[in-house]
Amino acid sequence: MPVAVITDSTAHLPEGFAERFAVRVVPLHVLIDGAAALDGIDVGPVALAEALGRRRIVTTSRPTPGAFAAAYREALAEGADSVVSVHLSSEISGTWESAVLAAQEVGPDIVRVVDSRTTAMGLGFAVLHAAQAAGAGAAPEDVERAAVSAAGSSRTLFVVETLEYLRRGGRIGAAAALLGTALAVKPLLHIDDGRIAPLEKVRTMNRAIARLVELACQAAEDGPVEVAVHHLSSPDRAALLANSLEERLTVSGGCLVSELGAVIGAHTGPGVVGVVVQRKPDFSG
Repeated sequence: MPVAVITDSTAHLPEGFAERFAVRVVPLHVLIDGAAALDGIDVGPVALAEALGRRRIVTTSRPTPGAFAAAYREALAEGADSVVSVHLSSEISGTWESAVLAAQEVGPDIVRVVDSRTTAMGLGFAVLHAAQAAGAGAAPEDVERAAVSAAGSSRTLFVVETLEYLRRGGRIGAAAALLGTALAVKPLLHIDDGRIAPLEKVRTMNRAIARLVELACQAAEDGPVEVAVHHLSSPDRAALLANSLEERLTVSGGCLVSELGAVIGAHTGPGVVGVVVQRKPDFSG
């Protein structure tokens, strides 16, 4: 395709989707007790959950600009005329900054970098919409617009067992106010203007899942939507949530269920379950 679409591993595209839509994925880094690994390549959800369960020290870091530059050059060498690179929110990671530095090195006239202001399948849906536009032969600016429009038309909601992992990683910001009551409630959070922010406090996990369904229905605005459910080490909860969403919403293509990878999972912890609702993007303007 004349426009190559590139993202990072926090998009958590369901298995096979990157290949199907010709999306290149640059992995973030995970360090377990100081040993470096690549997200989704060297370490996945099972290994992460085991490491967290053993209370090993897990930290994450962004890809280097060199890793992005190599991906851009590879795409161009294989026939692409330009690149649209779509990444997780710059408010919660330096990944977008690394991509921008790489684009400046390779050529800002041929590499466009998009800050999705979200992550997980909020990012993933933006990437897939961009890839579909690229596959249809769209111009680079229109592929970029497809990503931006999709990202702006998504809602990401999730509930965690504890805020401890988000606190350790410095990713909760205002959600720190929920600490101290975390043992008595299940914190329900969302992505708000690129940041992880508190939304509500719910007494039980069952009630939290029911509330996720209610909020997803509000986000859908009675229209057809694409939906993804994420979890880490909670397949039963994810299945319950996905089934409830499919009963209540008009879901295009069925509800996608994807286990979180090592980077996002390291910050949310085992037991997390969430939903991304993707409305039909508005491409005006």
